[in-house]
Amino acid sequence: MSEFGPARQALEAAAAERETITLDEVLAQAALQTRVDRKFLLTPEEFTAFTAHLGDIFRVMHIDGQRTFHYASTYFDTEDFEQYRAHRQGRRRRYKVRSRTYVDTGLSMFEIKTKGLRGATVKHRIEQPPQHAHHLSQRTFSFLKDVLHREYDQRPPDLQPVLDSSYVRATFVDPVDGERVTADAELFYTDGQRKVYGPERIVVETKTANGRGVCDQALADLGIREVSMSKYCIGVALLNPQLPANRWARLLRSEFQDCVSR
Repeated sequence: MSEFGPARQALEAAAAERETITLDEVLAQAALQTRVDRKFLLTPEEFTAFTAHLGDIFRVMHIDGQRTFHYASTYFDTEDFEQYRAHRQGRRRRYKVRSRTYVDTGLSMFEIKTKGLRGATVKHRIEQPPQHAHHLSQRTFSFLKDVLHREYDQRPPDLQPVLDSSYVRATFVDPVDGERVTADAELFYTDGQRKVYGPERIVVETKTANGRGVCDQALADLGIREVSMSKYCIGVALLNPQLPANRWARLLRSEFQDCVSR
């Protein structure tokens, strides 16, 4: 694993030592389309300590023997980044629109993430041809229109692709309680003109039904605090420094100031 940086090495090592669980089992036992998400940003050393703290309950998802996977996302927003601004301001009726492609399998999903009761995240998704991932097709626009009308009684604004991102992910699952945690390394962002490579950190996201899971407790035991972070908003802020980013300013200064921009 010497060709990888420290974050990817820690991710690969943690995934390699776990018992496995299949994708079908994950979807059956821990899909959690409505859930409470919490995000944490860990150093490679903190991540190794965190996964060791979980014990043997959590398994790692695998497909055809592979335990870490490349994800690619295209995010859609208005020309003036209306949804980015809604997230920055913490508006109740905010949402994200993206295509997510599972690079290793070729599966592509069109997704809308809305906010439900008590701040829970609700994911709405349909499968799409991979060649449609970078634009809104008639079918995905119709799906978006239906979701926004049902959830917020709104019409879709004029959306366009504004950001592409990628990372390598491992997914750890408790097959008994259905709790799930994702871990992402090698963050990369581009808007088609500029590119930004993320820091040697691992983005850990816990996904539970009520926001009080084993993973959250393990992180608390290690003194690791939740961060206010959206991979989409961080990417937009890094590539568009003219936009206000006060909600994430401290995080950007402390963890992303050394990101490589090209």
